[in-house]
Amino acid sequence: MIDQRFVLLSKEDNVFVCCEQVKTGVEVCLEERVLTIQTDINVGHKIARFDLIQGDKVIKYGAPIGSTTENIAFGEHIHMHNMKSDYIASHTRQNRAGE
Repeated sequence: MIDQRFVLLSKEDNVFVCCEQVKTGVEVCLEERVLTIQTDINVGHKIARFDLIQGDKVIKYGAPIGSTTENIAFGEHIHMHNMKSDYIASHTRQNRAGE
């Protein structure tokens, strides 16, 4: 069962995509497991469908979109703080400030 605030885009994906903002402390049921969200999750952001280890491919739309930069637990927020693109440089305000 997938909580209606998250969507699984492809059965091969190892992430759920948030389609309605979910605040810290909210309980959700995913993969028949109940978990408490540990940080605010914005629309379009991802959470882990499974436990992932550093270096694992992040799979969205059935295709790899990047790699984890640290271990990520089931239900944990996945974004620029713990994944990187394997294809293009990630741009942040910090990077741009140094240019």
